[in-house]
Amino acid sequence: MKQWLMRAATAALLAAPLADAARAETLADAMAHGYEHSGLLEQNRALLRAADEDVAQANATLLPVVNWSASASSTFDTFGGLQDLVSANLQLSSQLTVYDGGAGRLAIAAQKENVLATRASLINVEQQVLQGVVEAYLNLRLAQEFVSMRENNVRLITRELRAAEDRFEVGEITRTDVSLAEAQLAAARSALAAEQGGLVRAVYEFQVAVGREPGTLQWPGPAPINRTLAEAKAWALRNHPSIIQAQHAVAAAELNIERAQAALGPNVSVSAGVGIDQDSNVGRNFSLSLSGPVYQGGRLSSQIRQFMSRRDASRAQLLLTAQQVEQAVGNAWSFLEVARSSAVAYERQVDAASVAFDGVREEASLGSRTTLDVLNAEQELLDARTNLISAQVDETIASYAVLAAMGLLTAQSLGLHVQIYDPSAYYNLVQDSPTRTSEQGQALERVLEAIGQN
Repeated sequence: MKQWLMRAATAALLAAPLADAARAETLADAMAHGYEHSGLLEQNRALLRAADEDVAQANATLLPVVNWSASASSTFDTFGGLQDLVSANLQLSSQLTVYDGGAGRLAIAAQKENVLATRASLINVEQQVLQGVVEAYLNLRLAQEFVSMRENNVRLITRELRAAEDRFEVGEITRTDVSLAEAQLAAARSALAAEQGGLVRAVYEFQVAVGREPGTLQWPGPAPINRTLAEAKAWALRNHPSIIQAQHAVAAAELNIERAQAALGPNVSVSAGVGIDQDSNVGRNFSLSLSGPVYQGGRLSSQIRQFMSRRDASRAQLLLTAQQVEQAVGNAWSFLEVARSSAVAYERQVDAASVAFDGVREEASLGSRTTLDVLNAEQELLDARTNLISAQVDETIASYAVLAAMGLLTAQSLGLHVQIYDPSAYYNLVQDSPTRTSEQGQALERVLEAIGQN
């Protein structure tokens, strides 16, 4: 019963692409769909929008702050009745920082560096998503091919078993030869069941990575690599998003040190207000204030040292990231070279195994080879074909891994037919700190509402 269910599930999985043959799916199609429907990308785009808002909030500290307040007081008699309205007041007040030693400006600059670092992080996530699609696509295609080869293997051994039984009936071979063929057929069916289970898992992995069921998958070729290893490393060290992210983290840390130092200086602010009481008397006030720290228990000095330590950590992280990126390029490149060499070797092995299998089968028909010889030759041919397909898949995956290590596994670099996400669009709307009641603020509300409904 369990084997029947496995065969039924596998048949359904194989039939689905055939039923949807009109939707032949290339690797580029799968990557485009994965890019447009990735929950991980949506999550990190939201985090980028949150970082954009940090710039708006930092900018708001340099703008006027206007507040209103209203108050009323009254007295009551012993029995709780209203006796008299004592006072009522309505006031509108505003405050503006005139000078803060550049702390506000530095805060804006630091938050901008954080935004740029978050954008680079988003590109890293995009590469992870697309690399996951590549691996899921190729693993599924490999699983389909393995099932097909195992099914063909079962059919071939079944024919060999029937031939062995016929030869046994006429006395050409012994019962041992028939038993060997029966054992080989049982092993082939077991291997087929295992590959069918792998196909089921590969389909689920594809659905998670791409966001839909697979169509008719085509065999993709390796990604074009038009650089030498030295050129690939040099490019990655200049352009990889991890490098860019670390560079902006260092810049932000430097600015935070200056912000902490600016807090030691004076602060100048102006405030103004207007109010009206219950008798319609209008009062106005204006003040200029100058303040600065004298002694705060060493807190400000500690903050400066703390930001310096974080700056040093960011610099060390930049160096470490550069080493990791260079190593990643080298590793991916070596995997690609190994896969290429293996594919060439396995092609030769398949050719030789095919010739050997045809010869052994012909010799067996003439009585100079046993059934076991035929089965062994067939198994060697199957193994060679399996190794060749695995090496070809490894070569393609490794080629895209090289692109990822260089920072080029992105929708834009690959030329995918998608609407490329613009990380600056939301930033341009919020950087000036628009209020909710402004036209720009209302536009932002509509943007966020539309995003939330998707």
